[in-house]
Amino acid sequence: MKIKFKKMCQWLGFSLITIALIITTHNVALAEVSNSYKNLEYPPLSEIKLPEYERYQLDNGMVIYLMPDGRLPLISGNAIIRTGSRFEPSIQAGLADLTGDLMRLGGTKNHTPEQLNYILEQKASAIETSIDTTLGSASFTSLSYDLDTVFPLFAEVLQSPVFDNQQLDLQKTKLKGAIARRNDNPGQIASREFAKLIYGENSPYARTIEYKNLDNITREDLVNFYSKYIRPDNIILGIVGDFQPAKMKSLIEKTFGNWTVNNPSLNLNINSVEQQKQDGIYVVDQPQLTQSNILLGHLSGKLDDPNYGTLSVINGILNGFGGRLYNEIRSTQGLAYSVYGVWRGSYDYPGTFIAGGQTKSETTAQFIKSIIAEIERLRTQPITQEELDYAKNSILNSFVFQFQDPSQTLSRLMTYEYFGYPNDFIFNYQKAVKKTTIEDVLRVAQEYLQPDRIVTLIVGNEKAFKEDLANLQQQIISVDVTIPESSS
Repeated sequence: MKIKFKKMCQWLGFSLITIALIITTHNVALAEVSNSYKNLEYPPLSEIKLPEYERYQLDNGMVIYLMPDGRLPLISGNAIIRTGSRFEPSIQAGLADLTGDLMRLGGTKNHTPEQLNYILEQKASAIETSIDTTLGSASFTSLSYDLDTVFPLFAEVLQSPVFDNQQLDLQKTKLKGAIARRNDNPGQIASREFAKLIYGENSPYARTIEYKNLDNITREDLVNFYSKYIRPDNIILGIVGDFQPAKMKSLIEKTFGNWTVNNPSLNLNINSVEQQKQDGIYVVDQPQLTQSNILLGHLSGKLDDPNYGTLSVINGILNGFGGRLYNEIRSTQGLAYSVYGVWRGSYDYPGTFIAGGQTKSETTAQFIKSIIAEIERLRTQPITQEELDYAKNSILNSFVFQFQDPSQTLSRLMTYEYFGYPNDFIFNYQKAVKKTTIEDVLRVAQEYLQPDRIVTLIVGNEKAFKEDLANLQQQIISVDVTIPESSS
């Protein structure tokens, strides 16, 4: 009994010593922990390196990028095509959209739409085509061991679409349905009508598809648009995935090497852009709404602007949970759940500086004044070092997400070549962000943020805020969003 009691005392003593050591160690550890997240230190980010890739050109002018990546038994490809809806006649708005969709959905000379769908479904593969404002796109995804089946189909879609009339009618019907519903969403109304104020309603960067445009489009128009723009010397094709470069080159040569066209190459001139409306408040009256969708801004510039890095830092200062607009307009004044202000450049035509958000109908005028006030403060008062560091670090620390997978990197390289940017553009941008100073932010804000050119658009219940708008001392213009009826 004495022996048992002695062992129990020894065990209890050992346990108490252990607990005391744990408590002591824990207290020491707590003492060593930083008392603020602001004092945390992190190792420098590792340098980002591009994956290995190869660029070459076929005799017919088609540019090829290859980037092997054997981590998964998958292969994907994307072709960028030098075309766009900005080259379609304005009376046929929607022609490029229909051409891009029907290249895939309308079948090929060797396969009907149903046959294409069946083969791709059986192979768990996909082929997609589209044409947007500034470029066309054709893509495929496939398991690597199905490439010999899927890639020739991808080549067929690019080289020999037939634009099936039945499918054309179906796509027209879908577009007409979208026209009928386009005023259902206040946010979409705001985006659409704001673009018209900046670029002009007939600009390819703002025009909308109407029933009369679709009535003017025939299958022959699609064939002619395709023949004019879809050609090998207008295409950059990039392929990434589980393949052997030599075998892939042979397959590309076999399927695309003999593709030639007789039409002379086109000189695709991009028309200059000027801001259409220089000021004023434009209102789309929607009496059923209890809050206003507000956009305000002006024409900006292109991504190759020498101050693009500093403009991105300005975006960081204005936006996000630590940004001025969020802190002042949402947190302090309680005017909006979401609010933003962004300088948006485009690759080869001017983009916009656009700010906005949603607020109660009754606080519409106050919301507008608050945004203008924050823009003016940024133009007239230097930012703090803390704000500068926060904005720069937010951009630089998220830079790695621009390189999450090889296909993302390859797509960027192809896009840079398409628009005539250097392939190290993103790294030069990174350097520009790092070099941005407080003085740079003030100088660039004064030059690029222009309150005297700001156009304001409101989608909301005009009766609820019209009286308050008068205090802003700007002309108030009504915007009619009535949908014209179809001539047919």
